[in-house]
Amino acid sequence: MDLSSLQRSRSLRWALLVTGLLVAAGLLMRVGAGQRPGPLSGTATPTPQPTPTSWPVKGRLDSPEYGVNVHMWWDPWAAVRRDWRLIEEAGFTWVKQRLAWHDVEGAGPGRYEWAAADRIVDEAEVAGVHLVFRIDMPPLWSFPDPENENHAAYAALPVVPSLLGDFCETVAARYRGRVRGYQVWNEPNLAREWDGKLPDPEGYVRLLRACYVGIKTADPEALVITAGLAPTGSGPPEAIPDMDYLRGMYEAGAAPYYDLLGLHAPGYKAAPEVAPEVVADPDQGLGGHRSFCFRHVEDMRELMVDYGDEDKQVAIMEFGWHTSDSEEHPDYAWFAVTPEVQGDYLVRAFQYAHEHWSPWIGPMFVWNMPDPQWTPEHEEFWWSIVDPFWWGYDGDADSWSGGGLRPAYEAIKEMEKP
Repeated sequence: MDLSSLQRSRSLRWALLVTGLLVAAGLLMRVGAGQRPGPLSGTATPTPQPTPTSWPVKGRLDSPEYGVNVHMWWDPWAAVRRDWRLIEEAGFTWVKQRLAWHDVEGAGPGRYEWAAADRIVDEAEVAGVHLVFRIDMPPLWSFPDPENENHAAYAALPVVPSLLGDFCETVAARYRGRVRGYQVWNEPNLAREWDGKLPDPEGYVRLLRACYVGIKTADPEALVITAGLAPTGSGPPEAIPDMDYLRGMYEAGAAPYYDLLGLHAPGYKAAPEVAPEVVADPDQGLGGHRSFCFRHVEDMRELMVDYGDEDKQVAIMEFGWHTSDSEEHPDYAWFAVTPEVQGDYLVRAFQYAHEHWSPWIGPMFVWNMPDPQWTPEHEEFWWSIVDPFWWGYDGDADSWSGGGLRPAYEAIKEMEKP
């Protein structure tokens, strides 16, 4: 980057930060005056205003594109021996991998350990897939009061925004042009992801803005994706429903600071074509809440349009169906399906999105290719489309090709991908 470009970049960065602070200050003044944060007009209905990003994305992604969540950080043996091959054979062109901040910079500010991340970036390039890193799990030194032993260690926000922004910029600079996108955190509308406190969409937007500016300063072509929000029928203090949380993000000025809206779309008990209003009917036995279905994504998209943000695409960062009705997982048992139905629903979800959500739907990431060490005691085990690599290991590592394939994997592999 030449000097003039660097100066322009720094000027734009400062302008964005100042604008964000002014917006935040205005919101605080209104709250201090006894008003709830709401539209700047003071009315109960938001006035949609187009707010393009400062580093606009060029063109659109295919609608949809095919992705899967992977867990390759700790076990390169499993990744190389099996998982990368299965990803290619199934036709996935996107993968999402967690990049835990504390695994890279946990030893202290500026003390980096890049080996695992470098390996995954290298392997994704060899496989010819687009890589998305999910950035989360902060080191304890990044909290405003790091000596407080009551923090939910390595799991929660909030942290100091400038520290997270600096980390995001450092990662994006290292992998400029090699990592396609970055998801900024995961499910911040849950208290367990917000240090056990009531989730705060304004606080999340401050962190999103810091990461956006940092990433785009280092790699303007990288995609910034919002945290996938958890569809939940629960309210405060355990959670804020995803619709309310997204509305709070828009009211806090989120629109200029991301390229793709990240959502989660578990199907629960309903087939992918079932409408939210049907699921909301308690007589249908599908959960009684309109968020308990794949098509709840349409509710979130409608909210985007209401806020004038319709030009952006949606990325489904996690979706799938659970297959265990075991007493070990009582919170999941009510919506369990068979492994065969899981595969059928995943294929139909991709097809529904292609037929009904184009052109606004972007990459869709199946949950999941499992961590090699997961066992049935992990609830994530039952969302997986293949067995964990070491599941069923017979003691001969040299000849072991990994755990078996499940019907869901075979169904996705065989489906037509437009």
